[in-house]
This record gives sequence, C-alpha cells and structure tokens, in this order.
Amino acid sequence: MDGVIYFNAVDRRIWRELTTMSRAQEPHRPFLKFGNPFRLLSPKDSTQSKKLLSLLDNFEENLAVTIRNLKPDRKEDVLQLSWIRRAMISLCDIHSAVINLMMGLEIPVFDWDDKWIEVYLDNSVKLLDIINAFTSEISHLKQGHLFLKCLSHNLDGDSQKKLRACSYLDSWRLHLSEKNPRLDNCFTILDSLVQILDLPKVKNSAKGKILMRALYGVKVFTISVCSIAAAAFSGSSKKLLDIQVSGTYLWAEAFLDFQSFLNMEIRRSFSAGTATVVKELEAVNANVKKICPILKGDMNSVEDKILQGLASDLSKSSENLSQELHLLAEEVDKFFRVVLAGRDSLLSYLRDEDCFDVAAKKMKGSPTVSKSI
Repeated sequence: MDGVIYFNAVDRRIWRELTTMSRAQEPHRPFLKFGNPFRLLSPKDSTQSKKLLSLLDNFEENLAVTIRNLKPDRKEDVLQLSWIRRAMISLCDIHSAVINLMMGLEIPVFDWDDKWIEVYLDNSVKLLDIINAFTSEISHLKQGHLFLKCLSHNLDGDSQKKLRACSYLDSWRLHLSEKNPRLDNCFTILDSLVQILDLPKVKNSAKGKILMRALYGVKVFTISVCSIAAAAFSGSSKKLLDIQVSGTYLWAEAFLDFQSFLNMEIRRSFSAGTATVVKELEAVNANVKKICPILKGDMNSVEDKILQGLASDLSKSSENLSQELHLLAEEVDKFFRVVLAGRDSLLSYLRDEDCFDVAAKKMKGSPTVSKSI
C-alpha cells in the first residue's frame, strides 16, 4: 500500500506461524500464556529480539532481588512497622521500574489493546483504594498516640492524676479495638485482584507480551505485600492470601520463599494469641498490660516505684510507635504518588502517540503511520 510506513520488526506471517507451533518446540523457559515472541525472528531482527529479552530478564532478575532483600532475616522482624515501611519503598521502586519499562518499550499506540489499558487503569484504581485504607489506619493509630502521652503524663502524680490515667488507659484500649471499615474493604479489593490475576493475552505484539509479563510480576508481588500489611493492621490472618505462581518466572522461587516465610510466621503469631503482629504495637500493649493492674489497685510505695519504671518504658515504646508511624505514612504517601504517576504516564504517552499519528497522517497521507519501534 503506497504511503504506508511499517516499523514493526516482525510481520504478521511470523505471528501466525508462532501461534501454530507445537509444544514440543517450546524453549527451556517458555513464556507460558504470554507466548514467546522471538523464536522465529529473522536474522536481521536478532539484535532487537536480544535487546527485548535482555530488558525482560533484567526486570525479572531485579524483581527477584527486591523480593529477596525484603524477606526478613529473623522471625523477630515479622512484622515491624519498619519492615512495612521497607515494603512500601520496595513497591515504589518496582512500580517505578515497570513504568520506565513501559515507556522504554515505546509500544506504538495502534499496538495497544483497549483491554490492556482498561485492566491497568482498573487495577491501579483498586490499588489506590488499598493505599488509602492503609493511610486511614495509620492516621487512626497516630490519633491513639495522644491517649498514650496523656496516660504516661498522669502516671507520676497524686491519686487524681492516677484516676485520669485510668481513663486514658481505657480510652486507648477502646480506640485500638475500633474496627476500620476501610481495611475490610481492602480485603475485598485484594480478593477481586487475585480473581483476575492473569493479565490479558497478547497476540501480535512482542513488546506487549514483555509488558504483560512484567506487569504480572509486579501485580503478584504488590498483592502479596498489601495482603501482609492488611493482615498486620487488621489483627487477623484469616484473609491472608497465598498466591500460586509458575516456576518459569525468574522471580518465582524468591517470591514463593518470601510468601511462605511471612505468611507462616504471621499465622503462627496469631495462633499464639498475639493481639497484633505489629511489633511496635506489641511493645506498647505489653507495657499497658503491666500498668493496668497496678494502676487500678491499691498501690503501696513499692508498686509506685514499679509504676514509675513502667511509665518510662511506656513513654519510650509509644514514642517509637509514633515515630515509625510517621515514617511509614511518608512512604505510603510516596507509593500513592508513584501509582498516580504510572497512570498519568500511560495516559500522557497514549495522547502523545495519538497526536503523532494524526500529524503523520496529514504529512504522509497514510492511515497507518506510526513511530519507529
């Protein structure tokens, strides 16, 4: 067709041959449902195919390293708010990496399937709702810190102050027991994401297959981390998710080891009767539990000295909780902005590509002109 410019490295005949090949011819590490778009590339396309495969392998290897680094070294580190903060940093990094991969692939706008865009945008909206739920719970816990400060302040004083301390102690317990409906909704969203874990199939785009495979890894890792954080915040392991993945992914072994270790330890902690697996909260509640019987009983001079020591311990643990919540809130906010940036980058890219196509059509007089890929 005169005036038509083609920049695709693989023509449609190759794609038809690719889809009819027998399983016996599949390589050692198949792409599974995403297919292998490189097997029948002509010699002149071998450089591009190696480059694309290198991009994918590097992304998956980096994801595997990220997962391994996030696995706690000790059981005692499961789960600290500091670990959840590290998890948010890891999610920021991997989501930023997949955005860069998406933009770097420069998939022409006519190759973008509407289903890809729909699924990506829908998943990102659900993820933003999950992040908002975490933000809400962090704010709730930060508000409770006020009760702890007042409790600590009134432990050293006369009987009237101790009566006020009892009131603040009860207020803290009541505040902590309040359920956050957003967290319940968070589990519902996670369940829906798992039900549609597999991303749309890609037929005629090598770069599209790479993108879908990379997004699949990001989605699996994100759901797992968010499930763990939600379980920790909610104080229940009943809805903790166990995600099954194929061993063909370069990150699969690291992920399955990570998921097994974290989920097993969280379930063990809850089965042992732990009120919360968040260690900073455990430390505060342990001090409150010791203070309660002394404060509400008839104190003598010995118990009064013990109470002063416990007041100091409570003050330290509550300040540590407050500081960790503040740091975590910052990283959760950063993750929120990274997810928003991903949506904006995709929509902006598609708009820019569409504008290029319109201009190119006017210049070339062709209905199918695109940028070089």
